[in-house]
Amino acid sequence: MLKRIDVAEVQLGMYIHKLEGNWLKHPFWRTKFLLTDAQTLADLRASEVEGVLIDVEKGEDVGGGGSGPSLRRRPLIGNGSGAGNSIVDRARMERLHAAAHRPAPSNVVPFDARSTAPLSVAREIGHAKAVVARANRVLAGVFEQARLGKAISRGQVEPVIEDLFASIQRNPHAFNGLMRIRRENSSLYAHGLAVSALMIALGRQMGLDEQRVKDAGLAGLLMDVGMGHLPIDVSTILDDLSDAEREIVETHTTLGYEFLNLGGEMPEEVARVCLEHHERYDGSGYPNQLVGEEIGLFGRMAAICDVYDSMTSDRPHRPRIDPNAALGLMRAMEGEFDEDILDQFIESVGVYPIGSVVRLTTGRLALVVDQNVDDYTRPRVWAFYDVGSRRVIKPEDLDLRLCKGRVEIVCSDDAAAYAIENFPEIREMVFNSACKALQ
Repeated sequence: MLKRIDVAEVQLGMYIHKLEGNWLKHPFWRTKFLLTDAQTLADLRASEVEGVLIDVEKGEDVGGGGSGPSLRRRPLIGNGSGAGNSIVDRARMERLHAAAHRPAPSNVVPFDARSTAPLSVAREIGHAKAVVARANRVLAGVFEQARLGKAISRGQVEPVIEDLFASIQRNPHAFNGLMRIRRENSSLYAHGLAVSALMIALGRQMGLDEQRVKDAGLAGLLMDVGMGHLPIDVSTILDDLSDAEREIVETHTTLGYEFLNLGGEMPEEVARVCLEHHERYDGSGYPNQLVGEEIGLFGRMAAICDVYDSMTSDRPHRPRIDPNAALGLMRAMEGEFDEDILDQFIESVGVYPIGSVVRLTTGRLALVVDQNVDDYTRPRVWAFYDVGSRRVIKPEDLDLRLCKGRVEIVCSDDAAAYAIENFPEIREMVFNSACKALQ
């Protein structure tokens, strides 16, 4: 049973079902969690959240009632210090701990992220730019070939997948960070490339075996191939489509699936993503209104990656939004995505994805330029804007892991709210400068 209470009434042992207010304005990337940590409670009470919904069947009620698990009955994982739990809640940590100790099927070899020494974003970004250049040359030809009805062979696109896989293995955030920063990323094959990288990073996070990780990337790369077979110019598509136009556009799912099957070289699991990446977990998607796990695993993954990249990329009819704002909007689309996979996706891109804007306790806006693998809640940032004086400042490099107690993230923020002139150019300049300085 759900009950709304004021934030001042929240106590340890309660199960938080939903936080009221803007996702950007509080320090929690999850809105559903068992509250087991005193620091998390303090962060919640100090936030701009005014009220919460609690589930008294999963946790304590006001006054200590409720049928859910209590703190006395539920063992905790870790050293009890509460470090880092203001974002990544303890319930999630318990689930991850259980998953880590669950034996893998004997026929699966999980992807090992430690098989090569990771590079920093600054060192990997040069490789990532070269991957983009090579991939664009390949994909421009492949998508034109598909538009003309010529089958795509797996061998044509596998070099792109191998390049992406190698880049993400060296650093899981650099390539996706580059795609969030780049200003020229609105073409159909640029979208496919970005989704492919997100799928590889997500598959890696989920512990899929290496071949399935690569197949997930292949599925993301080709999921929109049916767009080339539509009888309209997709570059002119706007959000306010007529019913007739929308019906035409939605056929790209079946057209893509049929086209990949004609070639005979693509695995069924890859081809199905053409059909399923617009399906929604609650049955509200298309073309077949599939529900829950009727949608294949890759289809559920692709739905998340597709929406995230679309939101964070410029389109002819609208500008991109901040990566963290996109995650907030996706969190608010309750029921549309597989929640467990969405959790894994947020962990794969980082609690504060590269390219995100955050507001610091110093009263400055900063751009996230790298992740700290030991604590994703304290990334490396470059401050570039003073909120008080409303002016762009000389960028300042801050490793928040080393600034603990002196400089902290207050919340994610949206640069658009400050009307910063030429912000896309500033964002790209700050990111490129950071990469050069940190190499």
